[in-house]
Amino acid sequence: MDPKQLFDVTALECSKLITQRYSTSFTLGIKTLCKKLHMPIYGIYGYVRYADEIVDTFHDKDKVSLLENFRQDTYKAIDEGISMNPVLHAFQLIVNKYNIERELIDAFLNSMAMDLDFATYNDSKYKEYIYGSAEVVGLMCLRVFCEGDQENYQHLKHAACKLGSAFQKVNFLRDLKSDYEDRGRVYFPGVDFNKFDSSVKAEIESDIKQDFDEALIGIHQLPKGAMLGVKIAYLYYLKLFYKIKSLSPETITKRRIRIPNSRKFALLISTYFGYKVGWN
Repeated sequence: MDPKQLFDVTALECSKLITQRYSTSFTLGIKTLCKKLHMPIYGIYGYVRYADEIVDTFHDKDKVSLLENFRQDTYKAIDEGISMNPVLHAFQLIVNKYNIERELIDAFLNSMAMDLDFATYNDSKYKEYIYGSAEVVGLMCLRVFCEGDQENYQHLKHAACKLGSAFQKVNFLRDLKSDYEDRGRVYFPGVDFNKFDSSVKAEIESDIKQDFDEALIGIHQLPKGAMLGVKIAYLYYLKLFYKIKSLSPETITKRRIRIPNSRKFALLISTYFGYKVGWN
């Protein structure tokens, strides 16, 4: 391996480590992708994870400056094709190889900035936030999965957006308590945390279920190397969604809902065998 390849691989390995440390579920999903897709998706996840950490973790720092520096460093890395920040170097490798549009990156970083400015969201800001924070991440991954097949990318864009939207909305329900108490945020438009009742919860869940249904159509049309990994992530979030759906509004406003790792592994195994025998 020549020195440049070593540098690139090491940067991507850093993003892999970030994924493993921060998300068991996404790590499991990535492992079931075709091997050639592993590092590109790690590169995307490492980048979006660290951007998210800027707005959610470093409360004693100037988050606005940190995020703006991250934004400028991102564009510089992409334009120059190199960064001494391994997360940014890994990300620019993937952006430049798979022609990920600048518009997607802009939308993502703009949503991260919204977390610094907004405590409550109206309908338009809610949709803008979900597009930038989740849907575009799905589109970045879809660019990798389609490997330059523009026709297939366009065909699957809607489903990829719906999957990202479903994941993000489930996260909002799962983290309802911590988002409100730790960050002062309520993402669902028109929802008062102190008046979160069964009717409000049911309306949100109906919207999420529609996203899941539309996403599933596209999952079964993904390239073979990507289908199993995406289906794993889909089923994990669907299981989490149904667990939340079964609980009372009082319960999810008092604690964060989780799926134990043992159940995640069981889900991986069952989905793998389901893939081998053929899904309906």
